[in-house]
Amino acid sequence: MNPSLNAVITQTEQVILGKPQQIRLALTCLLARGHLLIEDMPGVGKTTLAHVLSRTLGLQFQRIQFTSDMLPADILGVSIYQRDSGEFKFHAGPIFSQMILADEVNRATPKTQSALLEAMEEHQVTSEGETRPLPSPFFVIATQNPTNQIGTFPLPESQVDRFMMRIQLGYPDAAAERGLLSGVDRRDLIADLKPQLQTADLFALQEQVRQVFVSPALLDYVQALLRHTRESARFVHGLSPRAGLSLLAAARAWALLAGRDAVIPEDVQAVLPGVASHRLQSVHDTQASDGEKLARELIEAVAIP
Repeated sequence: MNPSLNAVITQTEQVILGKPQQIRLALTCLLARGHLLIEDMPGVGKTTLAHVLSRTLGLQFQRIQFTSDMLPADILGVSIYQRDSGEFKFHAGPIFSQMILADEVNRATPKTQSALLEAMEEHQVTSEGETRPLPSPFFVIATQNPTNQIGTFPLPESQVDRFMMRIQLGYPDAAAERGLLSGVDRRDLIADLKPQLQTADLFALQEQVRQVFVSPALLDYVQALLRHTRESARFVHGLSPRAGLSLLAAARAWALLAGRDAVIPEDVQAVLPGVASHRLQSVHDTQASDGEKLARELIEAVAIP
């Protein structure tokens, strides 16, 4: 593994205890230039993970706490009349940062949630008739409470699909929880974290991800997975071409984290639940919570060429 990536993972694991798989999946998503959705119960470390990654990667960070009364202008920014000059001056909102934590994103109304769509897809925002570019790199990590909780608005499918991956942290095991209970407050640990990467290093790693080799046989396997979701009566909708591109990008990043310069089927299988779980729905049970189970069924149903 690249020494810088190893340092990022080691430092993150010192704060987020007992979640090595989730940490690697989150880093995989960021290296693949995607956006990450973390869905879980409150209090399991979703926000903490975003804070740790921003500090460890050395990125400019903004947290946006989504609420039911928030407006799109609270995210994008607004023009304010300047009496001295007699002109309107645009005051940028918190979206103009390298890493955005959209905390409890499903507590905002659909109108406010939609303010993220252009930013996540085009890395720009259009406000008051003018298009403004966002900083680079630009990552969104959104946290979401279970949709059966009071005061939540389900994310529209078009926005869910903008997230390359969705992960869940879950409760810690006994050893990790003991470390949390008996150790230093996580907020104190975050304050002492040092960046392990420069922005130029991050760009270089992202470019390395794009150069990871994918063989024709591996592409056959990815297409077989996509085709199965479209032809099977098990799923409401099949995986889209965008999902296929996300799967390949994530598999390349996972291979790079493992120190390989070529993707193998096991890389695809490792990232498939994260890439497909929020995109797959069963015709018998349309609850989003069964998405990871469906993804694992897909792995078992499609043979490696």
